[in-house]
Amino acid sequence: MDISSIGTQYLNSQFVPLSSSSAPAAPGLDAMRESSFTDLLKKAQNAESSKEVNTARNKIAAGSAALEKNVIDKNSKLYQSCQDLETFLIKNLIKSMRDTVQKTNLIDSGFAGEMYEDMLYDEYAKTFSKNANFGFAEMAYRQLAGSK
Repeated sequence: MDISSIGTQYLNSQFVPLSSSSAPAAPGLDAMRESSFTDLLKKAQNAESSKEVNTARNKIAAGSAALEKNVIDKNSKLYQSCQDLETFLIKNLIKSMRDTVQKTNLIDSGFAGEMYEDMLYDEYAKTFSKNANFGFAEMAYRQLAGSK
């Protein structure tokens, strides 16, 4: 049983004839009731779908306006410089943390050991800045590019 037939049954059961006589209704009256209910359903569906479409359009317009304000061109030289700044800050953070730990004589602490440790911190910092999403580069880019 579909919604149209349910609606027609409801209208038929609730229909009050205009005349006070208990004479049977005209033969075409049921068809007219059914078509008018079907028309009502179509109008309601069209109104609901147009309401949904307008709501979706408004959301898309608001979202695109917000995106235009906060677009970050990750291929620009400015963003790459901001990314390098973030890497530098993270490297200094890692190095400062490492300096708080006591060193042992297990690894040679000569020139080669210090170079290896420095290169290791560089790679850690690059990996962290690309994968950890600290947000320093994005903040610096927005500040320098003039967008809020």
